[in-house]
Amino acid sequence: METKAAVTRLAALAHDTRLGLFRRLVVAGPAGLTPGDLANELALAPATLSFHLKELSRAGLLSAEPSGRFIRYRADFAAMNALLGFLTANCCEGSACDLETACCTATDTSR
Repeated sequence: METKAAVTRLAALAHDTRLGLFRRLVVAGPAGLTPGDLANELALAPATLSFHLKELSRAGLLSAEPSGRFIRYRADFAAMNALLGFLTANCCEGSACDLETACCTATDTSR
C-alpha cells in the first residue's frame, strides 16, 4: 500500500461518526447494511449518513452495491487488512512478533 492511500484511509477513519459506521459494517460482515439500517441503528440523519458513507467509500474502505431499491454498503475487508498490514509492516523491526513484547501488547482493553 502506498503511503498516500494509507493517509487517505486513516483520515477517513479519524472521525467518530465514520469510525462508528465502519466498525458497524465490519460487524455486519459480508451481508452489509442498507443506509436505512445504519441510520436507525446509529441515529443519524440521512444527509449526515450520506456524507460519511461517501467519505468512507472515497477512501476505498466501503463497497456499495445496488440491491433492489436500496444500496447495500459493506466494509472492504481487503482494504482494511491492507491498511493494518501497512501499519504493522515493520513491527518489532521486522522480526517475528511475540505478543508478549512491549511493542505489540495492547494496553487499551476498551475495544
